Amino acid sequence: MSAAIIDELRSIFDATTVLTGADIDARYHTDMAGVPVEPPLAVMRPRSTEEVSTFLRLCHLARVPVTTQGGMTGLVRATMPQPGEIVLSMERMNAIEEVDTGGGVVITQTGVPLQRLQERVEQDGFMFPLDLGARGSCTIGGNISTNAGGNRVIRYGMTRDLVLGLEAVLADGTILKGVRKYIKNNTGIDLKQLFVGTEGTLGVVTRAALRIFPAPAEQQVALCALSSFDKVRALLALSRKRLGGDLTAFEVMWNEYYRLTTELVKGVAAPLATNHPFYVLLESSGSDAERIRSDLEEMLERALEDDIILDATIASSGAAAAAIWKIRDSSVELGRAIGPNGVGFDVSLAIDRMEAFADRIKEAAKKIDKDAYAIVFGHAGDGNLHVAVRYPPTVDRTEEISKLVYGITGDFAGSISAEHGIGMLKRPYLKLSRTEEEIETMRTLKRALDPHHILNPGRIFTI
Repeated sequence: MSAAIIDELRSIFDATTVLTGADIDARYHTDMAGVPVEPPLAVMRPRSTEEVSTFLRLCHLARVPVTTQGGMTGLVRATMPQPGEIVLSMERMNAIEEVDTGGGVVITQTGVPLQRLQERVEQDGFMFPLDLGARGSCTIGGNISTNAGGNRVIRYGMTRDLVLGLEAVLADGTILKGVRKYIKNNTGIDLKQLFVGTEGTLGVVTRAALRIFPAPAEQQVALCALSSFDKVRALLALSRKRLGGDLTAFEVMWNEYYRLTTELVKGVAAPLATNHPFYVLLESSGSDAERIRSDLEEMLERALEDDIILDATIASSGAAAAAIWKIRDSSVELGRAIGPNGVGFDVSLAIDRMEAFADRIKEAAKKIDKDAYAIVFGHAGDGNLHVAVRYPPTVDRTEEISKLVYGITGDFAGSISAEHGIGMLKRPYLKLSRTEEEIETMRTLKRALDPHHILNPGRIFTI
């Protein structure tokens, strides 16, 4: 059957669209950590929604499984091909079709890298607010499939909140033409939500209408040092009260993250001393430059007077602001600088339980290995923490530490995935965050839309 489907694809599409054998580059079967798996059966590189439809219809009839790939920046092995799968790469569907500044919407194919979309709308004085460290390589399709969050969720929401409409192809090749440019649309079931955050298991998103906003005239970035997590929470409350809707980002870094990043990552400097327990990166933005800076300065002065913060610095230029953001955006580089022995986690939980959560993980990790330690940072304003548990290279502790951290996350009634998705790696732990009834409802949707289970099979859950 595999040889037959390859022959059929070759008879329909040209040689640059269907890659097989030695023509399949390692990037199609290698993850972010550089760990490869066996090459896929083939790689399909369509240029249009119609080509995606034809391809999926053939795979549906032949019962051949497909995994969809974007920028390959995922961290849960959702896009790594399994044996016998064909890779559907969206890399050539990379056209930004329309920027409608009047309607505040951009229409794009989903193979477009996030940063290129950001830069394109900036040319018209607008911004696409979704932003994350992998912006240069992650794609819009990947952002949609994982419901990506990133740095500015506190003001603009997750990817789900930025999607106005989608065009998607179902497993049997049916095209759902839902690219609409308006917010209000109460005409029955909101079908686009079936494809946001479902990791390509229900359909392949090919085009999207996304919300854009006038670019702020001013962005002010500050870095603060704090003595406790209670002070972090107090600063968040004060920032929300004093800055209101201008508060764009509120990022927290435990000491280990800030200290090690500024010490080990090349090109990253420490604007504040590295001996404080906590650090917060604040961003405020708006149309009135003078007011934005004045409000931020007054808020920080109040925080100093009330003994909420120990020290602070406000970026004096765009370059200085970028340097502060580089600390927060260097988590991947920090991991590489430390070495391979560690496990990363992306969880969410109530803000008032974050400190106890981190403390418990640090304490419990040392019971597994006395030299283990945890690096913690994240988007405190929206309840999302990233945790990296590091340990000596003598024994692989991945499974032990994964069970530990996800178990503690369940104890704290948190989510085992805040923004990275479930994929293959987190599938065994999904039951810690979702009930069996919820998971079975997911399976019901999968059976209805993909009866032969060809789309990203085994991701999120099994049938």
